[in-house]
Amino acid sequence: MAITASMVKELRERTGAGMMECKKALVEANGDLDAAAEALRTAGVAKADKKASRVAADGRVVIKQDGAKAAIVEVNSETDFVAKDENFAQFAEAVADAVLASGETDVAALASTKLADGRSIEAARTELVQKVGENISVRRAQIVAADGTLAFYTHGARIGAIVALDGGDEELARDIAMHVAATNPMCIDESGVPAETLETEKRIFTEQAAASGKPADIIEKMVTGRVAKFLKEITLVGQPFVKDPDVTVGKLLKGANASVVSFVRYEVGEGIEKKQDNFVEEVMAQVKGG
Repeated sequence: MAITASMVKELRERTGAGMMECKKALVEANGDLDAAAEALRTAGVAKADKKASRVAADGRVVIKQDGAKAAIVEVNSETDFVAKDENFAQFAEAVADAVLASGETDVAALASTKLADGRSIEAARTELVQKVGENISVRRAQIVAADGTLAFYTHGARIGAIVALDGGDEELARDIAMHVAATNPMCIDESGVPAETLETEKRIFTEQAAASGKPADIIEKMVTGRVAKFLKEITLVGQPFVKDPDVTVGKLLKGANASVVSFVRYEVGEGIEKKQDNFVEEVMAQVKGG
């Protein structure tokens, strides 16, 4: 059977595969579009499996909100180039919509969750891998629900934050979300600081102060002061507000008779070990080897 350009075009639109791959699949399927599409999907799964071990530390953070509920997701690619690709962006947006609609945040369970177009997230991911030639992964997702005020802020496509308030208004919540995105606080207040983190810092400050040779009572005051400073730096309410550094976030909230119930912040690639190629070391190794 003769393979026409229109057949190749239709198969490309259905699968997202390259022109030569589509033509080859049609030839092998004797012009059967459905069989050719199935063969390409099978090949796409195999390719996706091969790419799955490659580190994907770039990507996008997407937030979707519906009233008092919001979903935040991180979808990863291997490069910034693909992260900016329209197909990748549309996939990330669709995943966020699916998380918000379904309430599902477990990554393994999300694989079978349906997108608005009827495809499973895993099927859409596999097709995208075939199209862009990189490993793509849905790394994490979270739902934030609020009885009070909810707002979010995104810095480009790389950082996103959601804040739930008790009291206050949407503008305040968005300002706090922007602050969280900018400063990355560890927790809301001192009660949220892990005991082991605080003990570690106290030990370090004590050792540093002891090295000064000052009397014990002075050392104690030095440590107390440094711990207090540390807590202000890592807690949301203790930090100077980014839009007005003369006021802490705590004072800003108090003035609005509001408090932060919860917040979540995602940054693309945080915590992912990404291979760093050192060109100088590589050249030196080649010189020594020669």
